[in-house]
Amino acid sequence: MTDLNKLIWTIISLVVLWIIYQLTPILMPFYMAALLAYIGDPIADKLETWHLSRTLSTVIIFFVVTVVIFLILLVIVPLLLEQVKVLINAIPDYIAAFQNTIIPWLEERGFPVDVFDWTRIKHELVTSWEKVGKVTGSVFSQVTQSGVVALQFITNLVLIPVIAFYLLRDWDIFIANFRTLLPRRYVQEVTDISVECDEMLGAFLQGQLMVMLGLTIMYIVGLSFIGLELALLIGVVAGLVSFIPYLGLIVGIGFAGFAAYFQFHELLPIVMVVGVFSLAQTVEGMYLTPRFVGKRIGLNPVAVLFAVMAGAQLFGFMGILLALPVATVVMVLLRHGYKRYIASSFYS
Repeated sequence: MTDLNKLIWTIISLVVLWIIYQLTPILMPFYMAALLAYIGDPIADKLETWHLSRTLSTVIIFFVVTVVIFLILLVIVPLLLEQVKVLINAIPDYIAAFQNTIIPWLEERGFPVDVFDWTRIKHELVTSWEKVGKVTGSVFSQVTQSGVVALQFITNLVLIPVIAFYLLRDWDIFIANFRTLLPRRYVQEVTDISVECDEMLGAFLQGQLMVMLGLTIMYIVGLSFIGLELALLIGVVAGLVSFIPYLGLIVGIGFAGFAAYFQFHELLPIVMVVGVFSLAQTVEGMYLTPRFVGKRIGLNPVAVLFAVMAGAQLFGFMGILLALPVATVVMVLLRHGYKRYIASSFYS
């Protein structure tokens, strides 16, 4: 490939990336559908080994997923909403307990407590809630009055499963067609890199989901054993954010510790909360991550934090969801780029 051809292909690639970035707002259902289809592809391949057609395998997967989502909406969501109500009703008690116990304890030990101006804090809270109420009301008003916004939201909800169904059904066809478009001299190299990316990305996504599920279950069971009223809510939140290193541990111990203290007014439940999360982290580090994710897929915590923050800055919530999968693929590409650089005449 001449230098001119390389320049042309570089410009074309940059233009395509720029167009994709500009179209990000309308590509959200396609991103989500592609991610769901990618996760479901190994399952469909497994079902095909049982002499089932690709279409029937896709139908079975979507039926099972629909049943699971229905059960979650039917059982888990009402329980979470109930615990959210409990939390909202307990906030005044938490504030009173903090004011009557924590503040005197801090004052006895010489900490400045003048910063806790409760009159000003309550005024700010009331003002903030009023603003939130006005903004929320305005947003709901605009959403209900704007048929375009409502139609777009409904369209996305319908498009994601429909697109995911057809992508999953024809996934192998898409991959085969893409391979036929590759220049013949680069087919093997691109195929090898793609296979490695696929193995690492698939193992990472499936493994990370299993780790999050395992941590969530351990958090809920452990906090329920302590008798914490908000065990389900805190366990689910801590488990969901555990894909960011140490964030689930910090969030879980912080919220569960405060909730345990204000519920029991004793030190022992707080120690038990720390014990629950310490045990869960030990199990996660010694069994869950090595078993489901593997050491060769693990990303440096600094790289994970940077990927999540960069994804949020560039693409918002969708960027957060795609940050770690993209970082995993980039890590594979960088490894191959490093090998080629070491083997190049420029390096030697």
